[in-house]
Amino acid sequence: MAKLSSEERAMFPLTDIKSVVKLFTTHLNKNKEPNLAILSIIVGHIENTLTCARGTAGQETSLTSSLPVDYDDCVTGGGGGGGGGLQTDRYSDLDCTLPVVEYESVEALYHRFLAIIKAHVDVTAFGTPKYATRELVKRISDVVWCTLSSSYYKDRAHLQSIYSYMTGAKLDSSGTTLAVVAACQALGYNDVHLALSEDHTWVVFGEKGQHTVEVTWHGKGNEDKRGIPVTDEVYSKSWLYVNGQPVICDRYMEVATIVSNMNPGISATTDSEEVMLLQQALLWSLYDAGHLAKYPMAIDNLGDLEEMMPTKGRQPATKMYEEAITSAVRYYDNQHVYPYTYLGGYCYRNKLYKQALKYWAKAASVIKNYNYSRDDEEIYKEFLEIANELIPHIMRVVSSGISARSILKDPECFAYLIEFYDGICEWEEGSATPVLHIGWAKALFNTISKFDAHVRSHVKMICIDPDSADNGDLQGSAVEKAAAAEARTSQDQNGNMATDCINLTEEDIDPSEVLHRWPLVKLASAKMRGLRDLLLADKLNSQAISLQLTAQSQVTTKKRGGNELESPHPGRSKRTRRE
Repeated sequence: MAKLSSEERAMFPLTDIKSVVKLFTTHLNKNKEPNLAILSIIVGHIENTLTCARGTAGQETSLTSSLPVDYDDCVTGGGGGGGGGLQTDRYSDLDCTLPVVEYESVEALYHRFLAIIKAHVDVTAFGTPKYATRELVKRISDVVWCTLSSSYYKDRAHLQSIYSYMTGAKLDSSGTTLAVVAACQALGYNDVHLALSEDHTWVVFGEKGQHTVEVTWHGKGNEDKRGIPVTDEVYSKSWLYVNGQPVICDRYMEVATIVSNMNPGISATTDSEEVMLLQQALLWSLYDAGHLAKYPMAIDNLGDLEEMMPTKGRQPATKMYEEAITSAVRYYDNQHVYPYTYLGGYCYRNKLYKQALKYWAKAASVIKNYNYSRDDEEIYKEFLEIANELIPHIMRVVSSGISARSILKDPECFAYLIEFYDGICEWEEGSATPVLHIGWAKALFNTISKFDAHVRSHVKMICIDPDSADNGDLQGSAVEKAAAAEARTSQDQNGNMATDCINLTEEDIDPSEVLHRWPLVKLASAKMRGLRDLLLADKLNSQAISLQLTAQSQVTTKKRGGNELESPHPGRSKRTRRE
């Protein structure tokens, strides 16, 4: 692990974004083992000073030359984009003033971190292994856990950096995992790395990273999972572990994780502009060096920043969202959901409603690969918001002042809705916890009832067995085969986005051509297969649709990549969710 060289120490004090980016760039270019602890302390110091101090004592004008970002004033349309974001020349200005970071302060916190670890971990007790062992990693995670505050702050902000650990003895689960990896690095074990899902972190270790293990805790009861192996039995069909397709970091990607996890929030509606600008500049530096290519979430975070604060001469936000999808398809077998919801959210904010429906359907086509569990709270809330708030809002908007160009006249939009719900229903199948309740059913009925029978009849729905190898031949008639050939996809064979994915708007739809389309939908879930005829009926039956959608699934399912599960769902009460 590298300490800061004399050249790097001479860059202190750090006073603006340019100096921080220069230090990071120099350090990464000079070292194959960049010092995670030091870099985390630096950005943690800046973030905490600009957010926590303001949040408790008001804005400290001596810390910065510019103001916080208030979304109530600056962002329109549900969170930014569409010309409603912040657009001034200073967003490309790296001279933005930051709180002063002195080398002596960073060094003192770093040596305190080393002292804690080395005082409690005797590697000779483990035989001084060449590569990290499960027992050693467990011991280090025990040390980090035991030196935390006794209180658990799962939902508190700004607890993800080693700076927070050293100054307040508090960390969230991602910060705990980073601290464990940084501690292993400090002890000379460079074979321990972060493994990232979309909502969870754990570690890989040993020669060539052949072992995986939990080093933190889960959820509501603070269940201790430290030292438990992450095996096929654990991650199979689990969104929390992305079906065994996590982002396995190298050291440079771990630095990207430190940056990507920066939180600019001062309050629920106000962010620190300086933290956002610093994060954006550091992410671009890492992007230019190629360190984000296999990190979809970091690319999406950069896309979010570009949507709010476009940088002159850089790719627009849409290209970043597309690139995140490409990365997830190319490197992670298309097992990541958020790249699609990020792009869907962008389309929604910019009133590209058909495209929003399209990418939400694609997100559901990914989640269907998993079995729902109570650990999936975050992604559940994401889909619930889409189904019960965002899609109904779209329907209200396009229903007022009906015109021939409305998406309600487009069978493809109806097909996307059916694909979305089919994915949600398949996510529920084989799960120990139900997903769908009466709220989902009401939203579904209210949405599909906006499409008249003539439009719905133009969607070709076929029922398939998701475990059959013959599904490719189930398109049936020549009409269905032609429809399948005509259907546009969002990616070509190389995983690149189709050129019309973003540029097409609802106003570009030719009403004379819309009803000549016959989109094909393959229904794989038992519930949606049972709903097929009801969805295509001239008159929709609200009660029948609700009963079918909320019924307990009594089907035989097979775990993809695992053993068959032949028992039906047991009776269970409606799930509870934390608000």
